[in-house]
Amino acid sequence: MRENTSPPTSPALAEITLVTAPACKFCDDAHERLGELESQGHIQLHLVDAESQRGRELIAAHRPGMFPLVLVEGRYFHDGRLPRGKMARLVQQLKAC
Repeated sequence: MRENTSPPTSPALAEITLVTAPACKFCDDAHERLGELESQGHIQLHLVDAESQRGRELIAAHRPGMFPLVLVEGRYFHDGRLPRGKMARLVQQLKAC
């Protein structure tokens, strides 16, 4: 019988994409809050500038009314100011996984 020598794998972190615009207070707030979750090991945060090619593609696909645009695992989650209640529910869901 062969012994398993591969290192243990950690559960995959949820990928959060934050599409931000310049001089956007809501974007700064969301970046700070999501950055805290990333530093706690709950998510993997990807920042995308709205003016970049990828940012323009995501905006065209999801048509946000405001910034920032927040995607969870590539799916629309929210645009505009990130509500604390919705964030709290997301964190609880991520912790349960």
